[in-house]
Amino acid sequence: MNQPFHCGFVAVVGRPNVGKSTLMNALVGGKVSIVSRKAQTTRHRIHGVYTNDSHQFVFVDTPGFQTRHGGAMNRMMNRVVTQALADVDVVLHVIEAGKWSEADAQLLPLLPKTRPAILVVNKVDMVKDKSSLFAFVEKIMAQHAYAAVVPISAAKGFQLDALRTEIARHLPEGEPMFEEDALTDRPVRFIAAELLREKIFRLVGDELPYACTVVIEQWEETERGVNIAACVLVERDSHKPILLGAGGGHMKRIATEARQDMVKLLDRPVHLDVYVKVRKGWSERESALRELGYD
Repeated sequence: MNQPFHCGFVAVVGRPNVGKSTLMNALVGGKVSIVSRKAQTTRHRIHGVYTNDSHQFVFVDTPGFQTRHGGAMNRMMNRVVTQALADVDVVLHVIEAGKWSEADAQLLPLLPKTRPAILVVNKVDMVKDKSSLFAFVEKIMAQHAYAAVVPISAAKGFQLDALRTEIARHLPEGEPMFEEDALTDRPVRFIAAELLREKIFRLVGDELPYACTVVIEQWEETERGVNIAACVLVERDSHKPILLGAGGGHMKRIATEARQDMVKLLDRPVHLDVYVKVRKGWSERESALRELGYD
């Protein structure tokens, strides 16, 4: 007799820079969410899909819940987090091993009381004295009725099977929502734009304010490959030379590394043209954010 299939949504939430996107990429087995050390790299709600013989996990990567800064973009990203928490079957509250801050604590009231939340303690490989984690976790478990706690290292792949097993216990019975080989619900144009933005954050992230975004303005598929024209929007004239670098060196490296990732994504040759445009105040206007595809 066939066992029933289970399928459900799993929100991945936490403060900025705890490794949420790295965790989701590791859980689905592919790169669907970009990663950098810069806070608020993830700006959209992104679904990552992992399917086995009995379960389909639809992970929802969310922006880091931001409490220190205001502004239209942060308000919009925080709404993405709260909406995700309202719409899912299971919540993964990701924290960094040995580090608990006010930003972590401010997520606790948002965790649903009627659905299971799993405390995911990431980066345990970075803690030298593992015995110290028991007292650390105990204090956090006293603050919320978590269904379970799972120590992991997303970067090293440690305990990911144990985490999937724990999540599977809470997924409702139901038919799969995505094809068996699907990794995400986002179109390749969106992922291509995100790959370019990732390179910007990684290569000039310390110098450039996070108020830049990428718009794919042309996408042409031919027998020889894919021709892509991408526009990087910044808010000030002073941001353009930061992005370009001396003699255009920064932008050349950004475009080269992004194109290499796009080739892997599309499994085809890619010709990528990138240019920079100033659009003042776009990150502070919700109408502009919606126009640019922010949720």
